[in-house]
Amino acid sequence: MTEQLSRRKFLKGCAAMAGVAVLGSLGCSGIGRRQTSTDSVGVDQRGNSLEPRYLELERSGELEYREKALWELYSPCYLCPRLCGARRAEGEGGACTAASNFRVASHGPAFNIDPPISGTRGSGSIFMSNCNLLCVFCQNWHIAHRGDGRVTTHRELANIMLDQQRRRAHNVNIVTPTHHYPHIVTALRIAINRGLSIPLVVNSSGYESLEVIKLLDGVIDIYMPDFKFMDSEIAKPFIEYAPNYTEHAAAAIKEMHRQTGDLVMVDGIGKRGTMLIHLVMPENLSGTDKFVRWVADELGPDTYVNIMGQFFPAFRSNEFPPLDRRITQQEFAQALRWAREAGLRNLRQ
Repeated sequence: MTEQLSRRKFLKGCAAMAGVAVLGSLGCSGIGRRQTSTDSVGVDQRGNSLEPRYLELERSGELEYREKALWELYSPCYLCPRLCGARRAEGEGGACTAASNFRVASHGPAFNIDPPISGTRGSGSIFMSNCNLLCVFCQNWHIAHRGDGRVTTHRELANIMLDQQRRRAHNVNIVTPTHHYPHIVTALRIAINRGLSIPLVVNSSGYESLEVIKLLDGVIDIYMPDFKFMDSEIAKPFIEYAPNYTEHAAAAIKEMHRQTGDLVMVDGIGKRGTMLIHLVMPENLSGTDKFVRWVADELGPDTYVNIMGQFFPAFRSNEFPPLDRRITQQEFAQALRWAREAGLRNLRQ
C-alpha cells in the first residue's frame, strides 16, 4: 500500500512539474505559441502518410495510456534489462545513477550525424545525461557516467523539442533515452499539443527492454540503436557487467525494425525506419563478422547500417587491452569486406 501511494504521489508530482513554465531558461525562443512544421510529410512506397504516428496516438488517447504504462515501470525501475528496481521516485539512483530528476547535457541542431538524419538543416539533437550501459570506452563519459547536465522539467524539454522545429531541424533526436523514456513521452505530449509535428528519433545503446520498446510502437519514427557486441560474455567487463547484452539488444532491435521497417526517405531525409550503428573495435571484440550476418539474416540486406571506424581509447580504455589502441586500417577494411560479403546493400562507412 505504501508503494502504491508513493507512486501515485510521484505521478501527481510529475503532472504538476509538467505544468510549470520556465520560459527561455534553456535558450529556447519562439516558445509560447502553437507551432507547425512546413516540411513535406511525404508518403511511403505504398502511399501511406509519413506524418509522425505519435500525432494519431495523441488524438486517439493511446499516447496517454503509453505514458502511464511507462511511468509504472519507473519506480521501482524496470525500464532497462538491468531491472535494478531502484525507487527513483524517492530519490534513489538506479544502475544508471539517475534518480527522480532528469538532466539535459546539451541540445541543438547537429550536422555530423548520418546524412538521412542531419540533412542540410541538422538533426535537433537532445543529449540526455546518465546512461544504463556505462561502457568503459565511453567517449562522452562526463555525460554518461558522471551525469553532467542541467536538471530539466517536462515543460522545458517540450520547449527544447519545439525550438528544434522552430529552427527547422529535420527531426527531434533524443540521445541516450532509455532510462528517461517516461519523462520524454510526458514532454512529447506537451510539445504535440503546442504544435510539434516533425519526426522523433531515438539514439540508444541498444540495451533495451523489449516490454518498453513495445510500448513505444508508434511513438518513435526512427530508431538509431547501437549494436555494440555480438557476444555477451566478451562484452561483460566492457559494459559494467550488464546482463545478456547481446540477447536483449537483438530482441529489441528486431522489434524496432518490425515497428518501423527499413529507412524511408523523402527528398533525401529520413522520415521513418531503423538505422543501425556498429562500432568496429580492436581485434574484432565487437564481433563485426557476426553482426553483419545477423543483420542480413534477421532484418534483411536493405537495412541501413553505419559501420563506424572511429574507435579511439577514451575514459578507462587504457585499463582494458586491446581497447587501449585505435583500430588499424586493415581491421576496418576487413569489417567492410564482411559487410559486403553478407550482402548488405544500404551501408554507410
